[in-house]
Amino acid sequence: MEIDLRQAIIQRVSGKSVDDLTEIIQSSIGGEEMVLPGLGVLFEMIWKDSTAAARKKLATTLHKHLNPQQVK
Repeated sequence: MEIDLRQAIIQRVSGKSVDDLTEIIQSSIGGEEMVLPGLGVLFEMIWKDSTAAARKKLATTLHKHLNPQQVK
């Protein structure tokens, strides 16, 4: 049976408590680059379940971090 990276990440975090998920995310931020695909999968899940307003806020936040010279 072949499993892709996305499925492996989802299986690894499935069944975790909110506190566990918070700790996983917190410990991944600024960590090794190998955790970035996992954060990407989690972000994808959040994005898919977000309202249009929440998506706009996420994109605006990313834009501000990527373009700090444009923030007034």
